[in-house]
Amino acid sequence: MNTASSDLKPIRAWKDVPVFDSDEVEGKFWAAHQLEPRLMQASIHRADVRESTTITLRFDPRMLSRIKRVARRRYLNYQSMIKQWLSERMEQELKD
Repeated sequence: MNTASSDLKPIRAWKDVPVFDSDEVEGKFWAAHQLEPRLMQASIHRADVRESTTITLRFDPRMLSRIKRVARRRYLNYQSMIKQWLSERMEQELKD
């Protein structure tokens, strides 16, 4: 299927993206739809260091070791990975 992008129905809000029953259904949906550029841009997380706040979290030493091990396997800084996990979970909670 070779559809010009101008023929695709724009998605202007995340709520307009349905929950898909299968990869095939999702593929057919995206073959006929596209995200509006403004929605895509708004979805990109831009960390603003000036608006960053330092906090202290206490972890069980064994848990912290496991977190660091997972982060190393992913070639990430463990603090960045924790922030990523928290961000993903927050998005999930806001959707529910």
